[in-house]
Amino acid sequence: MAVPFHFPDEGHATVMSETELSKSPTPDPAEDNAFFPSPYSLSQYTSDKTDFGGVQHAGAYTGGRWKILMIATDERYLLMDNGTMFSTGNHPVEMLLPLHHLMAAGFDVDVATVTGNPAKLELWAMPGKDEAVLQTYADLKSKLKEPLNLREVIADKLGPDSDYLAVFIPGGHGVEVGVPFSPEVGEVLDWALANDKFIITLCHGPAALLAAAIGKTESPFKGYSICVFPDALDKGPNKDIGYLPGGLRLFIAEALEDQGLKVVNDQMSGQVHQDRRLLTGDSPLASNNLGLLAADALVEAVS
Repeated sequence: MAVPFHFPDEGHATVMSETELSKSPTPDPAEDNAFFPSPYSLSQYTSDKTDFGGVQHAGAYTGGRWKILMIATDERYLLMDNGTMFSTGNHPVEMLLPLHHLMAAGFDVDVATVTGNPAKLELWAMPGKDEAVLQTYADLKSKLKEPLNLREVIADKLGPDSDYLAVFIPGGHGVEVGVPFSPEVGEVLDWALANDKFIITLCHGPAALLAAAIGKTESPFKGYSICVFPDALDKGPNKDIGYLPGGLRLFIAEALEDQGLKVVNDQMSGQVHQDRRLLTGDSPLASNNLGLLAADALVEAVS
């Protein structure tokens, strides 16, 4: 049985009764053998609204200098173990709700991708009646369409005097394509650790932490504790209900544990966790909680 994704006390999309909704992934006609999640899985895993209940630090930072560097995914298709492809990207709630809290607190956001190509979002997961998420999407849409090239960010905008206070890597299965294997992502994470910056990520986003071990004998995150999306859901229920068209080739929790990190959750409940300046959340359900935690941490850091 899949664990429903619904945000507490909020309506979710219901088109037909659960017994009538198909559990077969929906073909994506834009690519050979590619699929969106099934209608049934979307009835379980998407909502019209999130659990957003307001910000706690509106206008708290007025200095104008400190910004957030968001590394978004620029890949749409994730190859599965059976040769199908999952039509994915970044999850919009995981991206936009944490940023809503940070932007409301007064921090600007730069968007970058590994190639500089447009960011890809799972728009089928967009909560269509959630004003906070929709407004943040509208505010960032031009940056998502024309992001910075991460290599140029490294060359021009990093260093001990950088204006970035935090690096944010939202989730969505699309993060598994390229990001964990990117030397550039690894360089950004090395910079963040060396300069005592915050690293904020959730759900499948912690796959990016794997990049920090590229070219090293061990991960600089060895010994850190984190929340991450449970592998058990991707191995079973997410395939059973047609959210995924096949099995994943990379299971993030296992890979991170192999690098010496400790995963503190075994389910998705909205759990968040902070270990030093690494802030993590377990799933889309953690998006609001992570935004609150991150805003608390960043506002305190600049106060």
